[in-house]
This record gives sequence, C-alpha cells and structure tokens, in this order.
Amino acid sequence: MTVFTTQDGVLERRTPHEVLLVEPWGPNSVPVRARPGHAPDDTLPGALDVPAACPATTVTADAAGSARMVNGCLTVEAGNDGSLRFLHTATGRELLSDKRPYQASPQARSYAPLDDGTYRIEQRFEAYDGERIHGLGQHLHGCLDQKGLVIDLVQGNTVVTIPFLHSSRGYGLLWNNPAMGRVELGRDATRWVADSAHRIDYWITAGDTPAQIMEAYAEATGHPPLLPEWAAGFWQSKLRYRTQDELLAVAREYKERGLPLSVMVCDFFHWTHMGDWDFDPIDWPDPAAMIKELESLGVKLAVSVWPSVDPGSRNHDPLHDSGLLVGDSHGGLLAFHWPARGRGTDYRPMTYFDATHPDARRHLWQQLSEHYHSLGVSAFWLDACEPDLPLELAVRGVYSAGPGTQVGNLYGKQVARAVAEGLNEAGDERPLSLVRSAWAGSQRYGAALWSGDIQPTFESLAQQIRAGLNVAMSGIPWWNTDIGGFLGGDPTDPAYQELLVRWFQYGTFSPIMRLHGDRAPNHPTFSADMTGGPNEVWSYGEQAYPILTAHLRLRERLRPYLLELSEQAHRTGAPVMRPLFFGFPEDAHAWTVDDQFLLGPDILVAPVAKAGARSRAVHLPAGARWTDTATGELHEGGTTFDAPAPLERIPVFVRDGAAVTDAFTQLTA
Repeated sequence: MTVFTTQDGVLERRTPHEVLLVEPWGPNSVPVRARPGHAPDDTLPGALDVPAACPATTVTADAAGSARMVNGCLTVEAGNDGSLRFLHTATGRELLSDKRPYQASPQARSYAPLDDGTYRIEQRFEAYDGERIHGLGQHLHGCLDQKGLVIDLVQGNTVVTIPFLHSSRGYGLLWNNPAMGRVELGRDATRWVADSAHRIDYWITAGDTPAQIMEAYAEATGHPPLLPEWAAGFWQSKLRYRTQDELLAVAREYKERGLPLSVMVCDFFHWTHMGDWDFDPIDWPDPAAMIKELESLGVKLAVSVWPSVDPGSRNHDPLHDSGLLVGDSHGGLLAFHWPARGRGTDYRPMTYFDATHPDARRHLWQQLSEHYHSLGVSAFWLDACEPDLPLELAVRGVYSAGPGTQVGNLYGKQVARAVAEGLNEAGDERPLSLVRSAWAGSQRYGAALWSGDIQPTFESLAQQIRAGLNVAMSGIPWWNTDIGGFLGGDPTDPAYQELLVRWFQYGTFSPIMRLHGDRAPNHPTFSADMTGGPNEVWSYGEQAYPILTAHLRLRERLRPYLLELSEQAHRTGAPVMRPLFFGFPEDAHAWTVDDQFLLGPDILVAPVAKAGARSRAVHLPAGARWTDTATGELHEGGTTFDAPAPLERIPVFVRDGAAVTDAFTQLTA
C-alpha cells in the first residue's frame, strides 16, 4: 500500500507511476503538482509568485494511506488511491473533487507519452449542477457563465488565454501551465488538457466571497501596479495617423473645441522597417517637438510596438547573431509574411524577437528607451503580441523557454514584462501597456488588455460586455475595446452613428476609454500604406456630437473615482469592472445578469446593445439602494424593471450615499 508522507507541511505520494505533491501556498490555497514517476522534477514556467506563509496549516497522514491538509477555509482530503477532494473547512461542503474518467481507471490524472519525451496530460474534475464558471481570459462566445463550453488554451487576435477560473461554488483554480490545450467545462466533468507538457500543475483557493478569491489570486500571481493618472482619461486613436502633422492637428482641434483628451495614439508603420522600433524621419521629422507640444496640451503620446522584425531592420542582425529570435521546429527562424513600407502589397517574411529570453527583453527595452522613452514616451501599445500567427505556425515556435506547444501562451506576458521592467528601472513605478495578449500574472506588469480586431456591430458590442467581465474575473483590472469596433464602420451612416454612440456610452464606464477603428473610406488590403477614415468625436454627425462630448466630460469627472479604484485593484486585486455578483454575492439573481456591470462598488451600468432600443431591463442588486443618475429617483435594491434609455444616455445608477454621485449631471443633447 502506498501512503502519503508529510515533510515541512507538504503532502507527498510516490508510486512507480506518479509523484504527487500538495502544499500550502498562501492563505486558503494549495498548488497540486503531479508528474509520471520516472519523469524529472524540472522547473517549468508558471505564474505563481513566492508563497505567503501559512502558519495555521495542519497536515496529517494515516497508516491507511489517506491524508488531510487544512489551510484556512480550504481543506484537502487525499485518498489512499491518490484522489483529491477540496472542501470548505467550516461547513465540510465539497468545492471540487477529482473524477475518474471511467470506473476501472486508476485516477483522474493521465499522462500519455509523446515521441519528444513529453506527455499529453489530462486532469478531470467532477461537474456540479448549477455551478457557474467565469474568467478564463477573453473569448468572444458571448457568454459570461462558461459552463458547458470548450475553451481552447491558445492565443490569437481577439482570443486571450488566462487559465484561471472562478466558480460560484466558492473556489478559484489556476491551471499553472502555459502549454497549448483546452478546458472542457462539461455537464458530466471538467477536463483540463495540455497537448505537450511535463507535469500537471494547478493551484486552487477557497473563499467565502468572489472578492476573497480574487485577492488570493493577486497574492499568488502578482498585484497590478497603480494606474498612471494620464491613463484614466480619454484616448484618441484611429487606423492610422500617418504623419506627425496629422496627429498634432487632431490634438490641437480637441484643444480648440475645449474637449478633454488624455492620450493620442501613434499606430503601426510609423517606423521605417518592422523591428526598427523608432520613428521614420520622413513622416515624423521631429518627434521630440511633437511630444513637447502634446505635453503642453496635457496629452500623452502612446506609440505602437510590434514584435515582428524585418530582415532589413537595424535590429535583425544583432538579435539573430545573439540567438534572440524565435526559432522554428522545422529549422531556421519562425517567420510570417507582413507588409513592408514602400512595397505595396508585396509582403516580406518577418521574424520575431524572443520575449521569453531575458537578453531579448533587455534589447527591446534598450531600443524603446533610446528612441521613445528618452523623448518622453512611457505609454506603449504592444500590438500583435500573441504573436500574431496562424495556429499551425504558432505550434512550430521554439523559444528560449521551450517549444511553442509547451510555452507559447506566455509570449504576450513576457513582452509586457520587458516594458514594465524597463520602466521600473527608469524609475517609473506605474507601468501601463496596451496589450492584445496576456496570460496568468500579466496584471503585475501593468497589462491593459484590449479585445483585438472586432466587428463594428451591435452583436459584437454585446459580446464585449460579457468578455470584459470574464477578463475582470481573470485578474486583469484594466480592459477596453476599440470603441465602435475595429473592422469598418461608416461615420456618415446613421445606423453606424447609433452604434458608435451606444459603444461610446459603454466606453465611458470602461476601465480604459479608447476610441479606435479602421473607418470608411479605408484601404481594401492590409499594407503599410493603409489608413482609415476619420474617427474623432466630431466625425459622427450633428446628432451624435453633443452626446459624445457630454460623455467625454463625464469621463473627466469620473477620473478621481477611477484612480480610487486603481488603489483598490493594487491592494486587493479587485477588478475595476465587476459582474453584479462580485459586489452582491448574496443576491441570487445577480449571478444570472450578464449584460450589466459595476464600475467599482458604487456605479451600476446597463449598456444598450440593441439597435433602436430606447429602454432596457435593469436589475438593481439587493443589499443597497440605488439612485438613477438621470432623474435622481431612488430605487430599492432587489428589483428588476424597464428603465428608459433614450439615445442620449444609457441607464446608470449610483449606490445611495456614494460620493461619486457628484460626478453626474443630466446627459442630454
């Protein structure tokens, strides 16, 4: 009979087939690590930080082969067959349990050997009626509760894998493995799969509220830095401002119109070659003067940074000669064809700097420091940092950290790390980078995730609402969308003007408010010469303009509140944008609402995501009274009713007595 042993508070079980370890890792939390018995105990990339002390943990093992660990409100019961159950300590209620795939199977964990010495790994858990599952990053399936779905653990444009889930049963689980795979959230079982890995590695925490679970996750994977004050305002962007004069003209017009503006974004192809990480001197002849003028207007410049490296760029050979480009499992370098300036639609194969290598990260920051930061730029838009490759190519990547199938999901996080560590070394303790990809722990590097190249439709807007709330429950407090969608939109079309207004209203209450998109008339093909149509608040007609500007000014009044929420996120990991159940877990109906959200503890937002809608159902959570910001009417919580939603505004309510009430005025044209 195989028994569990205890040493230094760690449960260990060794058989010829498996080594299993369970240890305390922060209050109310444990990681579980298991590997085939003959496999080496390799240190592999993961998201867990240094564990906090757990002095109250008790560990016992008996002669019958069973064991028990109690760490705060989480209890682990280990059977003599190696099976694990996770219980709520005070009540004994089962939170989660291993599940064997069939009766004769020896255990819930399996390791299928592959030819390269790794394994196809599976971990199965029980499924529970009524369980709701949130988090897991950003996916545009349109669901807040993801029970019943299959989520691929891969990265892509609009698809962001953060393998942390929050369960309505009172636990959070991090699949601490950056390998490509999937999680199947079935009615009969939950199954985590890594297509190529060395071991099973997950971390589980228990909490009496969603807030406690998210705080434990932040303690385990890293707290987000404080939001820079400039980032809380309005960001203006389009695809793309082609020249220094064009960008400055837009900033000047905002000033002349008396409109609040915090950030101007300089999009891609402002460089000569991909991988130069510098301004092209023809279109951007005096970036220092441009940045100085923007600063005089109270505006920050954010610049686009891609990980792609053109063979003709000044950085290609130094990176190549130092082994700091991503390799290809077929030999040579991982490459994908992208357009190059001066070549029209004639694409060239571009390589990628290896963000998993510390020397490559330092090289990138040295370039950003010399060509941007030295001029006053500290806001970086880390675009296409999945990296942007078809999956059939992404699996072929060979990184310093390992093969793409095993570590590829880490890439975007490591790009953000390069910038955050560089800014920290330069004395900036509040790094923030706009990113299109993230993984567990990205929040510690100031990742401000956005949802990628999305459609300009009401259906897409509805998807964003759910996606943003799942990102919030994945530990990323700063999230945003391209207001209006990215892939088109005609500013002269009344139907699109309505969509833009509704999206802008939603964006006013998003953690980051950024107007961006490739508007008509636009280029039909992707090239270095492309630029979209006008995308400023005055571009959308006489009816829309006063509505948009009223919301711009409202956002400006909300900035102090957003900075307070930044303090909360920094200290506790609490998301800025929150599902209703986060603040009101005792309200059963709040768990079913997926098209409203809380902005911090005091503002309830009900976006309008249907064309022509001039009212919508609103649920006000029980446990508070709520003031309608449009009428001043006070409502009791625990009620659901149809609220007016004229084009000028969406339903927004403030918790009775909250100081942020002063930020609101009647939003009428």
